[in-house]
Amino acid sequence: MSESILLEMNHIKKEFPGVKALKDVSIQLRAGEIHALLGENGAGKSTLIKILAGIYNADGGEIRINGNPVVIQSVLDAQRNGISVIHQELVLVPHMTVTENIYLGREPVTTAGIVDYKKMNRDAKRILDSFELDIDPEEEVHRLTIAQQQMVEIIKSLSFNARILVMDEPTSSLSEKDVGFLFENIRKLRKANVGIIYISHRMSELKQITDRITVIRDGECIGDRDTASASNDELITMMVGRQLTNYYTRDFGEPQEPILEVRNLGDGKLLKDVSFELRRGEILGFAGLVGAGRSEVMKCIFGVDRFTSGEILIEGRPVKIRDPEEAMNLGIALVPESRKLEAIFPVQSVMFNITIKILREFIKGIFVDNKKEISITKKHVDNLSIKTPTYHQLLGNLSGGNQQKVVIGRWLATKPKILILDEPTKGVDVGAKAEIYAIMNDLVKLGVSIIMISSELPEVINMSDRVVVMRSGRVIECLPREGLTQEKIMYHATQLAG
Repeated sequence: MSESILLEMNHIKKEFPGVKALKDVSIQLRAGEIHALLGENGAGKSTLIKILAGIYNADGGEIRINGNPVVIQSVLDAQRNGISVIHQELVLVPHMTVTENIYLGREPVTTAGIVDYKKMNRDAKRILDSFELDIDPEEEVHRLTIAQQQMVEIIKSLSFNARILVMDEPTSSLSEKDVGFLFENIRKLRKANVGIIYISHRMSELKQITDRITVIRDGECIGDRDTASASNDELITMMVGRQLTNYYTRDFGEPQEPILEVRNLGDGKLLKDVSFELRRGEILGFAGLVGAGRSEVMKCIFGVDRFTSGEILIEGRPVKIRDPEEAMNLGIALVPESRKLEAIFPVQSVMFNITIKILREFIKGIFVDNKKEISITKKHVDNLSIKTPTYHQLLGNLSGGNQQKVVIGRWLATKPKILILDEPTKGVDVGAKAEIYAIMNDLVKLGVSIIMISSELPEVINMSDRVVVMRSGRVIECLPREGLTQEKIMYHATQLAG
């Protein structure tokens, strides 16, 4: 890693109406460094990055590149200064080719004024080969794996001659294998002296890929640490301003009778002969690689998708579930994986998002019982410690952790017996994660049965009574909590298990 300072953001300030998002933040990025930016949702990370990317203009402070002051007032300014941001939600055009995505909006033309596809494909192939990527530049992007799509985003940035790369939660949708593939290519960027700002809530990743960590809390820089010498406990304390003595909160009880039984479920596509049981008052973890079929099973149980074979029993009785309303009437609730795409109404209020599934409880004909709607909202905001200035605040203005708690509150308002949580802490900071774990523990003690799908194996191991491992649309094994390890789960989740 080079010791030369590539980027300096000095004394950056940014204020929105009623909120000081950044009070006085300074960071440095060296050439050839992978520098983690760590903090809870709402700490100011996104605001800082948007200032660097030219989306927001700072109210104070300065930005220097290679020691020279620069003015960044637009995305184009950022690109001209060699800055590129790869957002958590990929912005590729799925039915265009790899080459077309890389050069979108700046296609080279021939002397006749038509797009020079031969030159584009040749240039794209040269960059792909430099990373030893086996990707056809003429392949449509939607046919690539998520990890390959991530690399296309990176190559698109490098084609702008980017020397400063920001990666926001780059592994949030990747399997363990794809994470390894991505990290291998990030290390190649480091060798090429590209400076990388790396944002992730997955603490385990930081030791693997980053050189240094800067922690931001409440719009202020708390400090930076060399990754090799920083402990997780120290970083968490810096992030939340207190010690999290019980990060995973779980009181394990004795096994009870089955509340849900799934027998030989199949969907005629991916799922084949899926069988398992969920006991009353337990957390049943579901593990497996991306594409193993975990979410597909839950969508069948909740009536989003139809299954073509097998049966579902609740409390020993066979049931027909043809749509989510029937599932809700049977006491089933599903918090889906993609909060932004499938769960929230960002331009509606916190109260709207919590009560949308139980309108009949306070709307009778043309009459609305506003007091009851407020009372229901207050109950779940208080019980889940949702941080919001008012119940009328737009949900999109809350942090990711608080948005997730609102979605959980919506489904708790339906009084479920069975709560399915698909990646419940995805994109959520450590403080909010600890709060969600405590909520799950309290629900189980009240008799709610939880199915939790998670790609974070420490979460699965520490929160689950038992763990179902899936591979290629099948249940491979149901593992007891005793003696459970990441290695044991991955053994069954991969082809190593035969």
